[in-house]
Amino acid sequence: MKKAVSIYSILIGISMILMWVFFLVTGSVPEFETEPIRITMHILAEVLTAILLIISGIGIIKQKSWAKMLTLLSLGMLIYTLIQSPGYFMETGEYIIVVMFAIMLLFAAYFAIKTIFNKKS
Repeated sequence: MKKAVSIYSILIGISMILMWVFFLVTGSVPEFETEPIRITMHILAEVLTAILLIISGIGIIKQKSWAKMLTLLSLGMLIYTLIQSPGYFMETGEYIIVVMFAIMLLFAAYFAIKTIFNKKS
């Protein structure tokens, strides 16, 4: 289970960073024109989430004592963003992305619960 949580955390963290790099490089963030402060804070929160996911995934692999707590924190941050972010895509009618976020949310919640009740570590 630890391996699955670490792989999930690292892959999602990297994917989040790559997604924002793509959106920013292609100029696909029109909110910079209409809500620059809100979108900047949103991106900052998501990048921080991504970085913590990557660090916690590496920490699990290396069996660091702090990895379980950081995993719970980063998965909690991810769960929040997976609940909040689909609203934008619902408004734009991009329901495939909403479904993708829902699946990711189920995995994140499952891994968080498994981490909480893991007797080892």
